[in-house]
Amino acid sequence: MILRKLTQDLYDELGKDLVLRDLQILKLLKCGYSRKLNISSMGFEERVAELPIDKDKAEPHLTLSLHAFSDLSRISPVVFLYLLKECYVCGTSKATTKFRALQQQVYLVLNNSPQPGPATFIVHCLYVLPLFESYSDGFSHLLVSGLRRFLKGKITSADRLKAKDLAAQLFLDVARGAVCHDDRILAKILEVFGVKLINIEKAMCYLDTEKCSSSKGKTFVEKYILKLLESQSYMSAVSLLEQLSIHQYGESFLYRMIQQKEFRAAEKWATFMGKSMLCILVQEYINMNVLKGAYGIIKRNNLQEEFPDVYHKYKESSLKKLAEKGCWDVAEERTKNDRQLLEYLVYLAMEAGYSEKVDELCDRYSLEGFLKAKEPELGSLRSRYLHLHELFVDDIIWVDEVDGLQNATHYIEGCKVVGIDCEWKPNYVKGSKPNKVSIMQIATEKMAFIFDLIRLYNEIPEVLDSCLARILHSSSILKLGYNFQCDIQQLAQSYDELKCFKHYEMLLDIQNVFKETQGGLSGLAKKILGAGLNKTRRNSNWEQRPLTKNQIEYAALDAVVLIHIFCQIRCHSQPADVQDGNSKMEWKSYIISHMDSTKKSKILPGSERKPQDSIIDHPPSG
Repeated sequence: MILRKLTQDLYDELGKDLVLRDLQILKLLKCGYSRKLNISSMGFEERVAELPIDKDKAEPHLTLSLHAFSDLSRISPVVFLYLLKECYVCGTSKATTKFRALQQQVYLVLNNSPQPGPATFIVHCLYVLPLFESYSDGFSHLLVSGLRRFLKGKITSADRLKAKDLAAQLFLDVARGAVCHDDRILAKILEVFGVKLINIEKAMCYLDTEKCSSSKGKTFVEKYILKLLESQSYMSAVSLLEQLSIHQYGESFLYRMIQQKEFRAAEKWATFMGKSMLCILVQEYINMNVLKGAYGIIKRNNLQEEFPDVYHKYKESSLKKLAEKGCWDVAEERTKNDRQLLEYLVYLAMEAGYSEKVDELCDRYSLEGFLKAKEPELGSLRSRYLHLHELFVDDIIWVDEVDGLQNATHYIEGCKVVGIDCEWKPNYVKGSKPNKVSIMQIATEKMAFIFDLIRLYNEIPEVLDSCLARILHSSSILKLGYNFQCDIQQLAQSYDELKCFKHYEMLLDIQNVFKETQGGLSGLAKKILGAGLNKTRRNSNWEQRPLTKNQIEYAALDAVVLIHIFCQIRCHSQPADVQDGNSKMEWKSYIISHMDSTKKSKILPGSERKPQDSIIDHPPSG
């Protein structure tokens, strides 16, 4: 019935012969006839198509061409939509790219005299669009967005008024199930055509003159919205309530959306209802400790006076998360020189035992009186961390010149097991390359060597390459690491000209032995050695010279602790996920006998290589 009425309208506007031809074309397409079209104007490959009117009769073929886009005065919605569909199907670009191209095409062709007018023409297309089945949802958004852009320019008032009435009728037909469209597009259709409740009531009177009343339209819409809520289509329901200016629902509706975690719909509804409803939503966010959401609503709706403390609570929460990740430089930038936030950041550094960061912030921002600021509510006492002196390390040696490099290499070559780690300055600029690896730590049980890679590479690259190759390429030294694949890739990228970082021999990534351990190396140390590692300096500036004492001890500890974890695995205990009697063979099976930095490595059973057996029989030497 709907299509019959639409067909009659098109008879009047385009001519009966043209409409009959187009309906015949659509019927042929639905029957599965192969077709090709000229669609060269959108950057897709050029094709020409012919459609037989009757397969059994020798009649002339109809040719559809994209050139019809240049003059829509005699083109019906059926042909227009078919051309769009063929452009989409035949394109070789990604779906989003093709969608944007078609969106631009819709905008352009609406300037080419579609009849009876651009807005009315789009409503006709929306009526026909469900016949294109799987393309209907995407193309409905395409048409509406193209028309919205077009309406920012020129349009006749007569066309706008006629399209508004027809769009109201389309809403009724969709709500009644006579025309199939997704619920989410309805509010957009009403918005772009400017349909209000009075237009829907007018359309209902047009369809049923005997039972027409001023309240009938509102009652119909409310029943449809209840149906949307029953199917939990909250955003569609809220969009319709807003577009049609229906204020019937109150706080209970808002709480219902929050309970269902429909936060976007809840904010849209609260914004429509006004400040009092927004304040209720903000308070609920605060009660749920969703400070980011609360802060966003306050900022977007100028509610700072109603919630003066939320800003700093949210910022403090954000700073705490950054501090826990060790991103102190980012946290400092996020304070934007706010003294209260800077004071809070100082307290976080004090709580983490990051004394040099405390001094740095106090000196930079003259925070002599910061002790009067409120204490951060961290909720627990400071954790006990592992310290370097507890591992009985004899010395930490800084290596930045040729004699020190050669001496360190000679010493390490006499060891059977070493721990290796790297540090580099973090780069927080999105899309930029990581900074070069600054230092490399190689530790034995009693000694830790910290190689200043930047200086050594700049001054004696050949000697550095030779010495590190003697260590990293040695099949008689077991190299321990934690998530060492990341370090390997970073070293290769930082010093691409050095051969020493091209491949490695005899690697054991401790992380692979304990696959279920959480908290990184610190979590593993706590599990095996009884105390975790303080990681606050992980993202500090590793390119500054000299490094602070705390930085040096942090770097040394990361390498030394690998040796002690390995000793526990080998001699005293076994991983929690390893069955009794198989602990030695388990860790041996994770040793990588050879790995190129540019290729994926292959783990070979440790029992097949004699160097590994010698490591089992002898303790780590230092």
